[in-house]
Amino acid sequence: MATSQVASQAPARSAGQASGNRYFNDFAAALRYWRGKRGYSQLRLSTESHISQRHISFLESGRSQPSKELILKLGTVLDIPLRQRNVMLLAAGFAPAYQERKLSDPELQSVKQALDFMLAQQAPYPALVVDRLWNLVMSNGPAAMMIRWLLDMPDSQPLPREGVNVLKLILDPAGIRKHLRNWQDVCADLLHWIQREAMSDGPGSEATLLLEELLAFPGIKAVSQTPNLDTRALPFLAMQIDKDGVELNLFTSIATMGTPHDVTVHELRIESFFPADEATAAWFKHRA
Repeated sequence: MATSQVASQAPARSAGQASGNRYFNDFAAALRYWRGKRGYSQLRLSTESHISQRHISFLESGRSQPSKELILKLGTVLDIPLRQRNVMLLAAGFAPAYQERKLSDPELQSVKQALDFMLAQQAPYPALVVDRLWNLVMSNGPAAMMIRWLLDMPDSQPLPREGVNVLKLILDPAGIRKHLRNWQDVCADLLHWIQREAMSDGPGSEATLLLEELLAFPGIKAVSQTPNLDTRALPFLAMQIDKDGVELNLFTSIATMGTPHDVTVHELRIESFFPADEATAAWFKHRA
């Protein structure tokens, strides 16, 4: 797959999404959505937030308007993502409370250094940094090598720094999926992550649009509707790769940054790949 094809795997953004990211018409609708999403009754939310049930009822009906401090308090109690707390603030007429900076921003230098360190420590095995929509943010050398190998890219060809969506690379029948022996299980597992983001973001969000795009790939919708009933002894889902006579068995872990106060940092995911057998470990050590 050529570089231009790899770069095209990023989700498209409409002008409205890029500028506003507002998926609710008003604060009341957002609060009702998140309370229902978390399975809270008005009484439970009242008890845990120390806000009267009557006031919560008035907020959800639009009869009362919230203060900025109250919105932030409810966001903490309901464990609402930072991006969506900003959306609720905007819907109520307040400025966002959480910044969204690029990873190249000087104020995020310590975060970038920490990510570089974690990626380096994972070698000779692959590791990626992605955002909440699984757009590739950073990768270590073994990850770039593995992606180039799976996509038949020249070893000397660098991966694009922007525009690569890892979910699309894997789920596309013309991409990595054709080399996955257990692609149905892997795809179902990956869809779980973006489905959760879509449910968190609410209607009309980028995550919802990306999910719709992924479900349009051949065979993916059927996979998303079939539960994984595999009861084998392995305590993890192995990614079984078969290409050019090479068989690799990998499993992954997902890590996040602790107690972030920035939208970008809050949404970063560090995915580390580990060998599930000695042959896979030996292959990566040899390629290193």
